[in-house]
Amino acid sequence: MAQKLQAFREFREKMNKRILDQNHLGINRFFTLDTKAYEPGALDERTKEVGGLVGSLVLRCDDCIAYHVIRCKEVGLTDEQIFEALNVGLVVGGSIVIPHLRRAVALLDEINEAT
Repeated sequence: MAQKLQAFREFREKMNKRILDQNHLGINRFFTLDTKAYEPGALDERTKEVGGLVGSLVLRCDDCIAYHVIRCKEVGLTDEQIFEALNVGLVVGGSIVIPHLRRAVALLDEINEAT
């Protein structure tokens, strides 16, 4: 199972480098904006990651969901806290979110197995 998590991380890192190495002003600015949005400010990093996870679940973006599940664990959220966030995303997004919820929980299990 850990191979899927590692493959996700490696692909994301490789492709982000490839994209950013093009030095396209608009793309680089957007990536910077995205990074800065999750830095601690009036809201702490954990709160922002929960918001990112909920938003990603509602928008049904599996890559974004995976990224935020990983980040939620990295910033110290418990599984119980993550399930609370997933519940909010499910309620807001509706039943169409369920397949994405399944994949999020599978990744969460994979992360927990790897640690």
